[in-house]
Amino acid sequence: MTEPAETATVALSSPIDLTTLWVVIVFAFLGTFLYLDGFDFGAGALFATRTDEAERERILAAIGPFWDGNEVWLVVFGGSLFAAFPPLYATLFSRHYLLLFGVLGALICRGLAPEFYEQRDDETWKRWWGRSFVVGSIATPLLLGVFVGNWVLGTTVTETPVTVLVGLAVVALTVVTGGAFVALKTDGPLAADARTWALRALVAYLLLIVAVLFVLFVRTHVRDALIEALPLALVAVSIAAGGGCALALRRERDLLAFLAAGGLTYALVALVGALLYPTLDPATGLTAADAAISPLALQLLTLSAALLMPLVLTYFAVLYSTFSGSVEAEGY
Repeated sequence: MTEPAETATVALSSPIDLTTLWVVIVFAFLGTFLYLDGFDFGAGALFATRTDEAERERILAAIGPFWDGNEVWLVVFGGSLFAAFPPLYATLFSRHYLLLFGVLGALICRGLAPEFYEQRDDETWKRWWGRSFVVGSIATPLLLGVFVGNWVLGTTVTETPVTVLVGLAVVALTVVTGGAFVALKTDGPLAADARTWALRALVAYLLLIVAVLFVLFVRTHVRDALIEALPLALVAVSIAAGGGCALALRRERDLLAFLAAGGLTYALVALVGALLYPTLDPATGLTAADAAISPLALQLLTLSAALLMPLVLTYFAVLYSTFSGSVEAEGY
């Protein structure tokens, strides 16, 4: 049986700070969910702007092959948070059960709606399942944004005016991503309108983020973190990505716009991580070092992730390459 001293020696032999690495990995998983499932949510919001049945079918066909796989990244985020930082998972999630159940309920509405929408050629049936699809697509990023806002501010209530602003910003961000994706996958009036909605949402997102940052700046513990080099660099990256996205949308360079929207998404999530680190839970003062599992367990977790992630990434590479190109109402 390995003695504690030997275990500590094995763990200390790691050349990198695994606790910090796993903070980065957990937020990278969150960013990947928000980017990939974000375009599904955005497409769902744009669904509400269309009245032509063929255009609605094209939106559903565009995201059809991807949304269930994209949704898995939320499970990966939650699972990695539980595996690497179980005390944080326990305190954070238990404090916001109502919000998280709301997210799950919205995801169920969003997930069921496209399946049932296609089952009957009945106007009332399609109208109600279409509404369910739109509500689920908007409510999920809204509630998730409120949850993240509560996390950063360390609030213990379900929502505050500031965290609602964060939720609205996340909704706007998903519309930017979804608009760029729909424009990339379609053509004609549908693609043109998707670009217009993406540009409008981009302006709304930037205004909302400025409002949120202003409020954060007047809060002492967050203001100190905001004026450090990394958060300032991430704000600069967001501005650059937003400008690039707007330019690409105006020039109908839809792939570039979609990639720039990804830059916006990852910059936002990285900013959240930078504002939190090293205190991962401001409400309790729990730090990353306090919340992390033992060094040896963290090493085993890292090894497991190193073995599994290439398989996961290969699956997504095959999926997206298989369903590349534009889409018609009946599919790819």
